[in-house]
Amino acid sequence: MATLNHTSLKFPLNTGAEIPAVGLGTWKSPPDQVRKAVCHAIQKGYRHIDTALNYQNEVEVGQGIRDSGVSRDQLWVTTKLDNPWHHRVREGFDKSLSDLGIGYIDLYLVHFPCSTDPNDPSKHLPDWDFVKTWQEMQKLLDTGKVKNIGVSNFQIRDLEKLLNDPSCKIVPAVNQIELHPANPSPKLLEYCKGKGIHCTAYSCLGGATDNPLFKEPVVSQIGHAKKKTSAQILLMWSLQRGTSIIPKSVTPSRIEENFDLDGWELTKDEMEALNGIKTRFKVVNDAWMPIKVFFGDDE
Repeated sequence: MATLNHTSLKFPLNTGAEIPAVGLGTWKSPPDQVRKAVCHAIQKGYRHIDTALNYQNEVEVGQGIRDSGVSRDQLWVTTKLDNPWHHRVREGFDKSLSDLGIGYIDLYLVHFPCSTDPNDPSKHLPDWDFVKTWQEMQKLLDTGKVKNIGVSNFQIRDLEKLLNDPSCKIVPAVNQIELHPANPSPKLLEYCKGKGIHCTAYSCLGGATDNPLFKEPVVSQIGHAKKKTSAQILLMWSLQRGTSIIPKSVTPSRIEENFDLDGWELTKDEMEALNGIKTRFKVVNDAWMPIKVFFGDDE
């Protein structure tokens, strides 16, 4: 494999667009910190910012984008439709667009395949599911305010249901899913590849608190040999699997470290060693939702 400039790398989508390989995630980034984090990331070279209505920080993310001084057309912004808004797709989209204040969205995702009752979070809407949500998502493209649409946290069974429904005229451009060596999901990755759906890896470092992956000897051994941090090793593993990545941080030094991915790569043996990690866990679960969305059958 030729050495790549990973920070300028873009992955082609089935729409003809190209998504930047490396982005900044903003999940759990406090509003009072995320504005500076987004601004700093863009000024250091990031061109993809990932957020969501659910994160409750889109106003500050938008402010950070404007603070950066980089023109809108140089950036890729991803946001997501929250579960209680599935039957109000246009309203949810308009709220994100207004909060962000950026004119248009590059990629709009269905955050989870769960249509939650906004009046009772413990209930799923009885007359609505994600197939109906996707029907409304497809209509957004006619507004000219969103360039690409996709999904997030969709498993193979969800994608099969969606793609086989006659109302599905547009194949999702992206499926954003949790991916790291302890949740590699090769079956789901292969399925998406076969359908022309690009995968973006979230929680690509395996979580920030007491992360078991940072304790894996093979991760630290490879990092030591290459003079790279464990985080950088894990990010490169994801990139070399063909997935874009959105590591999150509000710490300037870590934001820069996570972007320091040019001029080096993992060897085939190193990739195989990381693939051999036996530890298994997920950062994101579905216990807080009214229905189960993760089934553990896409490994």
